[in-house]
Amino acid sequence: MPTEIETLQEKLAHMMRALDDLSEVVARQDTEIATLTRRVEMLMQREAGREAEGTGGVVLGDERPPHY
Repeated sequence: MPTEIETLQEKLAHMMRALDDLSEVVARQDTEIATLTRRVEMLMQREAGREAEGTGGVVLGDERPPHY
């Protein structure tokens, strides 16, 4: 029969493992968010350039996109 201290140590070990796992997830998400943010900024700059050139692919009214 485990003592109360052993039970607490076991719970603490599990919680520390969970914290480490969550830390890895947060670090990975931070990297992914930074990558996605850069991509969105790049796409916005590209779209702004297209609008400035007047070549933006805007669908007007009931016009079907080219993939139909």
